[in-house]
Amino acid sequence: MFKSGFVTIIGRPNVGKSTLINYIMGEKLSIVSSRPQTTRNNIQTILTTKESQIIFVDTPGMHKPRHKLGEYMVKVAKQSANEVDVILFITTPGDEIEMGDKHILEQFKDTKIPVFLLVNKIDENTQERVAKTVQGYSEYFNFKEIIPIAAIKGKNIDIVTKLVEENIPEGPLYYPEDMITDQQERFIITEIIREKALKLLSQEVPHGIAVEIISMKRDKKEIYNIEVNLFCEKDSHKGIIIGKGGKTLKKISTYARQDIMKLLGENIHLRLWVKVKKEWRDTSSILKELGYK
Repeated sequence: MFKSGFVTIIGRPNVGKSTLINYIMGEKLSIVSSRPQTTRNNIQTILTTKESQIIFVDTPGMHKPRHKLGEYMVKVAKQSANEVDVILFITTPGDEIEMGDKHILEQFKDTKIPVFLLVNKIDENTQERVAKTVQGYSEYFNFKEIIPIAAIKGKNIDIVTKLVEENIPEGPLYYPEDMITDQQERFIITEIIREKALKLLSQEVPHGIAVEIISMKRDKKEIYNIEVNLFCEKDSHKGIIIGKGGKTLKKISTYARQDIMKLLGENIHLRLWVKVKKEWRDTSSILKELGYK
């Protein structure tokens, strides 16, 4: 009996959704940052074993949108949660239930889809605080399963995948056995570059950045030459991204190049260009050009 199904991962921004996906897959497929709202699209990753195929959907964090890009992200997250076999709801230990979590859970109070509660970052909190969180959430919502985890260390992740497998239906092999993501290389490369920018830039800049690949071509020496535009919203941000003497942009390029080489398994040349597109996050035509459709 072969089982297959779709699983969505939802929660507030920055609770560890992408970290969980990356640990399960053993691959860096979804960008990880300490800043919230780093994931902008649904990223499907595919875990195939002899017994099952689980398609995980890493969604943007649900939040109150402040611009059209934010509205797009929330819409994507809500849609994905209604089209799956299991919902993994992630939160972190706290003294009381977060208002953002209440807002999310309210949308699923009548769902027939099994909802698991994953309490992440237990390695950073006391057992008492984790226990208090589990009790509070279990009284607030009827979860099918409750699993405390430490996604970054892989603690209890094997339990999560086992329980998911038990709760998905019999089904076909939706994707080839060796396929681990439905995303094209170009998309993953743009996400890698955006992740490095998120980690290196000051607080006000990162979410105003979009990444666009201009070209990816092999030269006569079979080296990939990749040219990329980094779009920002303000002239002042352009200077911050480039940095004094171009140092910040060079760091973004160097760190991104290392991960892209691992992804492609070959040597690359990476060139980044910084351009200003004012208010691109609130401009529908630009959002469509950048793939937020």
